[in-house]
Amino acid sequence: MMNRTEVTHFLLLGLTDNPSLQLPLFITFLFIYTITLVGNLGMILLILMDSRLHTPMYFFLGNLSLVDFCYSSAVTPKVMAGFLIGDKVISYNDCAAQMFFFAAFITVENYLLASMAYDRYAAVCKPLHYATTMTTSACTWLIIGSYVIGFLNASIHIGDTFWLSFCESNVVHHFFCDIPAVMVLSCSDRHASELTLVYIVSFHIFFAFIVIWISYTFIFVTILKMQSTAGHHKAVSTCTSHFTAVSIFYGTSIFMYVQPSSSHSMDTDKIASVFYTMVIPMLNPLVYSLRNKEVKGAFTKIVLEAK
Repeated sequence: MMNRTEVTHFLLLGLTDNPSLQLPLFITFLFIYTITLVGNLGMILLILMDSRLHTPMYFFLGNLSLVDFCYSSAVTPKVMAGFLIGDKVISYNDCAAQMFFFAAFITVENYLLASMAYDRYAAVCKPLHYATTMTTSACTWLIIGSYVIGFLNASIHIGDTFWLSFCESNVVHHFFCDIPAVMVLSCSDRHASELTLVYIVSFHIFFAFIVIWISYTFIFVTILKMQSTAGHHKAVSTCTSHFTAVSIFYGTSIFMYVQPSSSHSMDTDKIASVFYTMVIPMLNPLVYSLRNKEVKGAFTKIVLEAK
């Protein structure tokens, strides 16, 4: 049978249809998005300007900030427009583009977090071999690999979703074009597409999660063996920030995607989605930088030079 798509646009229901909540939510998300932009772009600029931050750890952190900025920007402006002017209509192509870029960058973040866990393992468990393990070439390939996998994964999901026919409802029970929320609108058999979504997302999440789990297992064992209180505190402090970000990211991702479609609750999914589309990109530069003496020192230096 020929694939036919009659839907030319989608209507995003958003987080709520309560008029009294539109302005407060707009102000809230504007505040979150502003912090996200300033925090992530500021982190990238800081790393580029200060040569002391040209290390593997900050190389990964700079890319993490770029990815957070990109996938937050793929979603948040449209959500804010819906709150402010009631613009909740999104064209078929724009919906596909939003889904593609969000899926691509969220996958890149998945593998960046795994790469950062391996970097922390090398720094804590193999400090004498750190320079030879985390070389510029090794870091570059880890970054390139993360982006290639991310965009390849997004291409698969876009093809998997939009080969389906959309000829009935065009009302998306979500605040952005998330894959499960759009896929459920299809008027064709989507069983194979749903299985593909679950299997592929499960693979990416659990592969990266296993890398992180193994890395942290070795890290915790090494920390327990440390005799130096200062070294123990430094290792725990560094890993706590990353571990917090990992817990929030993978907790919401697993909750959202690695479950049968029959158990999905759109209202619950919306709440979980707010965390990984808006809150996590805002928190990452905070948890990785504000507690970091090197970043604080670099920021102070730039401010003093500006004066």
